[in-house]
Amino acid sequence: MSTLTFHNVPLSVLDLSPILSGGTAADSFRNTLDLAQHAERLGYNRYWLAEHHNMPGIGSSATSVLIGYVAGGTSSIRVGSGGIMLPNHAPLVIAEQFGTLESLYPGRIDLGLGRAPGTDQMTMFALRRNHMSDGSDFPEQLAELRSYFERDDTGRRRVRAFPGEGLNIPIWLLGSSGFSARLSAQLGLPFSFASHFAAENTMPALEIYRSHFEPSEVLENPYAMLGVNVIAADTDAEAERLSTSMQQQFLNLIRNTPMPLQPPVESMEGLYTEFEKAALQQRLNSSIVGGPEKVRKELTAFIERTKADELIINTQIYDHEARLRSYEILSKLG
Repeated sequence: MSTLTFHNVPLSVLDLSPILSGGTAADSFRNTLDLAQHAERLGYNRYWLAEHHNMPGIGSSATSVLIGYVAGGTSSIRVGSGGIMLPNHAPLVIAEQFGTLESLYPGRIDLGLGRAPGTDQMTMFALRRNHMSDGSDFPEQLAELRSYFERDDTGRRRVRAFPGEGLNIPIWLLGSSGFSARLSAQLGLPFSFASHFAAENTMPALEIYRSHFEPSEVLENPYAMLGVNVIAADTDAEAERLSTSMQQQFLNLIRNTPMPLQPPVESMEGLYTEFEKAALQQRLNSSIVGGPEKVRKELTAFIERTKADELIINTQIYDHEARLRSYEILSKLG
């Protein structure tokens, strides 16, 4: 099957494996695999899972394990991390994990890397123990990780990754600011930007990436994939109703009270203060919510404005069937 595109831009899926209010992680994993198989049938290009910790509404904390589960239950779609938060891990461990995944599912694994903790300060300490990185050593960690994938026939004594060494696993840098944009440009790597929650930084980060890009063995030209929240339904009104689950999720994050994904409500009015409403609108102002024609129009404008090379779609909907339907509607707009 050919890759699904919209205005010649490939479409992919970002999944946080949401844990629903009244549901379990096991339910979420079944839904994740079902969505991945659905996306594969529709022709989506890749399916990425994101590392977050201490979040009762996100089930993808053991990201590499879940990638293996999804890759094992699909046959052609690329599967990867969006992303692995590298400072939380020893680079050797990530090389071995993704070397294992690539050995099991050759030619289908992506390694997207971020430098944020994907959690709060207390949980970051539990993850990193005595290594409290602020992210400034991310370039050194990245260089170490990449070195484990290089073939070494010198016979010299060094630490090597088995499996991992000699495997060609695409590495992406992820970001929500200019740091990873500049680093991926310097290294000639593909770049994925979190427009779905850092919309105000999108254009400055893209400008940094594209203007500083240096060709490499990996890429001759810059390649930017942008995250977008898309909630599509048969009508604008239904999409707006479904989107209130995502709004409640972000509202709880603003309040530092994360919880499982909540059912939709008829209106958010009365659930937040004016300050919280403004903060929520700033976080989600690039989200595309509506029926088919509204989504087509706004997604077209987003592509024209950003010149994105690929879009990775995040769809936080409480009802699983409605979530499947959203990706189906999107797949028919091209």
